[in-house]
Amino acid sequence: MTGAGAMVAAEEPFVDWEWVGDHLDDIRSLFVEHVQLTAVAVGVGFAIAMALALVATRWRWTYAPLASVCGVLYSIPSLALFGILVSAIGLGFTTAEIALVSYTLLILLRNIVAGLDGVPEATREAADGMGYERWRRLLRVDLPLAAPTIVAGLRIATVTTIGLVTVTALVGEGGFGRLINDGLQRNFSTPVVVGTVLSVALAVAGDLLFVGLERVVAPWARPAAGVGRIRRGERSDG
Repeated sequence: MTGAGAMVAAEEPFVDWEWVGDHLDDIRSLFVEHVQLTAVAVGVGFAIAMALALVATRWRWTYAPLASVCGVLYSIPSLALFGILVSAIGLGFTTAEIALVSYTLLILLRNIVAGLDGVPEATREAADGMGYERWRRLLRVDLPLAAPTIVAGLRIATVTTIGLVTVTALVGEGGFGRLINDGLQRNFSTPVVVGTVLSVALAVAGDLLFVGLERVVAPWARPAAGVGRIRRGERSDG
């Protein structure tokens, strides 16, 4: 590198805040895109996984093959999957969503089935004795009691998807991944840092959102602070 080039590189800041200020509208637009890609993927994935879970709990022999198929999809490297999808249907939103949805299915299917399996049999028998039909019992008893496990699955799937959305920049989408990709192509650190930091911040926000949601839908799942102190005291006394 020449002396003049070295001086320019040395003077270039790691984060150019003037560039950030000039591109706030673009950053907002990419934020919306990132959230939309994540919400659609998790929403569609949850709907599909719920249908598969209901089939698996109704006809138990179907769970292993369904989980195996979802496991195969989950194990495909993202770049390879995007390459296959681009060859089949081209670039764009649909390609990105098919890939993102496929990575949510195994997580959500396992958690939904685990949640439904965790409903005490005595509770089911009591609901049946009260005259609940199967689907009414599912909506009024099984799903509410399975909610903590289901929400935990949604939490993992959402955080995972937020990270994967950045990779969809390779197929013309990407949200904050567009910033990262642009910065890498131009050897310009500012969009890389901004895209990375905002992606992490969005993942943390999504995680906290589902922590709050779990407390709302399943307040009984939280251990009482007093009980925790008593138990710790009993162990220390022992």
